[in-house]
Amino acid sequence: MSRSSRLAAAVAIGAAAVFALSACTSGGSGAGDDAGAAPVSEGKLTIATGEPAYAPWVIDDAPESGNGFEAAVAYAVAEELGFAKDDVEWVRTSFDAAIAPGPKDFDLNIQQFSVSEERERAVDFSTPYYETTQAVVAAGGTDAAKATSVADLKDARLGVASGTTSLTVAEDVIAPNEDLQVFNSVDDAVAALQNGTIDALVTDLPGAFYVRDAQLDDGVIVGQLDSAEGGDEFAFVLPKDSSMTEDVSAAVDTLRENGTLDDLAAEWIADQGAPVLK
Repeated sequence: MSRSSRLAAAVAIGAAAVFALSACTSGGSGAGDDAGAAPVSEGKLTIATGEPAYAPWVIDDAPESGNGFEAAVAYAVAEELGFAKDDVEWVRTSFDAAIAPGPKDFDLNIQQFSVSEERERAVDFSTPYYETTQAVVAAGGTDAAKATSVADLKDARLGVASGTTSLTVAEDVIAPNEDLQVFNSVDDAVAALQNGTIDALVTDLPGAFYVRDAQLDDGVIVGQLDSAEGGDEFAFVLPKDSSMTEDVSAAVDTLRENGTLDDLAAEWIADQGAPVLK
């Protein structure tokens, strides 16, 4: 899930605090001397993520290992900016605090932030490093949990939330023999999955990992659905008017164009239990 509904109310910050942050000493390649919020520490790149941080984005809640899709992307961007791995320092923030107005204790923050106009009033965003796909998560023990292809899902009892991309993709890609069960919200669909009303749920991939790992005792991610239907775009969050935003976006663009982002998504998402169903 993009967690767009979790945006907190703006935090009032005094002008003196803003001035103090912007006066921090810049350093490291890509830091630059442009006007705007400066890097946190000279010669270091301070990257934030959530606490805890979950797979497949960060493995074992240890971003410093570089294991997990977002941890690996963060280090790849750092390298493009000219920072050695030892020059990357990790801090933790809540999702809401990261996108609230005011000074930050990080240069970059990566924890599945989707871009919105409302959020852009408080923080900067890089160009996107990932676009979410739709996926199928099933209750363990069902035939749907054993599916290895789209055809194997046609007879399953499938649920989706109304008004979502998931509904369109499920109809177009799976075209189930039984009518989709449409629920008012993802939470309602998860409840139906938990009580056995449906066999599987179609939702965005981040949501599928959350349902499997946090909401089901024996859930299985069956796989991703191959569709051109766009999902949420995830991007790095930076302090508002950061001097690094342009360079970070350029680094992300380079990694997209040279195939690195696709390779990392294959390694840390598809190969970690979310294959693309054919």
